[in-house]
Amino acid sequence: MLDARAHPATPGAGVLPNCGIRVKIGNQTSFAAAVLEPFEFAVANGFAAFEFFPDRGFSGGGWHECELDGETRRFIRQTASDRNLELTVHAPLAFDPLHGPEDGRLYSTIEFASAIGATLLNLHLDMSQGAERFVDALNPVLRLTAETGLRLALENTVLTGPDDFNQFFSALRQRSEFPSAHAGMTLDLGHANLCAATRNDTWRYLDRLAPHVPIIHLHLHENFGDRDSHLTLFTGPSRENATGVEGVLDRLAERDFSGCAILEQWPQPPSLLVDARDRLRRLLETRCARTNSPP
Repeated sequence: MLDARAHPATPGAGVLPNCGIRVKIGNQTSFAAAVLEPFEFAVANGFAAFEFFPDRGFSGGGWHECELDGETRRFIRQTASDRNLELTVHAPLAFDPLHGPEDGRLYSTIEFASAIGATLLNLHLDMSQGAERFVDALNPVLRLTAETGLRLALENTVLTGPDDFNQFFSALRQRSEFPSAHAGMTLDLGHANLCAATRNDTWRYLDRLAPHVPIIHLHLHENFGDRDSHLTLFTGPSRENATGVEGVLDRLAERDFSGCAILEQWPQPPSLLVDARDRLRRLLETRCARTNSPP
């Protein structure tokens, strides 16, 4: 395992406050062959956030949270603490609240998230049976995340549009016993681009989200509107022209976004993640300078 002491922390890396948007940029395990390799990469390259995704995927690769023993979990927690690295966890795709609200994977995933000191659990929104039914099915998740101090972020898939989130959060606010700050939305940029109602128009996706929908987490990847290819940010449509990403940042600033922005892939070479992080930081810095410049 990596000796984090060999890589001194970069205070505030990826964090730009006081510009209407506060972002901690990180990466994810995705489906890397070696589970800890992307995490150690994040530590070595000064990322400010990291997301663990315990899922084997459709190809049979990936990993299961039970594969990481207590010693490894303590190593992750201590390393993240030493580096001021915020950790989040993406729930396995195998867990579906509608079909098994108290499935064992829910408990083992939350146990893992708590053990490593994560701050947020990400879960896909499923509106196939309507907003109220999903709120009902989500009660065990809401209860367990609240008890362990985790925020819950519901992610848009290629099948869930802005109107779905407007309906879901309206139903959640009306019926949930939990404070509104406990749950929010994960905006997945690539999935928004594939949504049938807003295909190739992520600005429209964001503009159609009601003010009562709190965006608290980001998944960043892109595609050409054809499939969920999870291209590294700035290697797809924004490679030559980043206007689309700039417009997303402007809209997030209008919502006073504060949270993690996860580059959701493990590309080859992994240095593409550093390039994406650095370019995104430059966009944020430019926006910050423009916002704070005198009229």
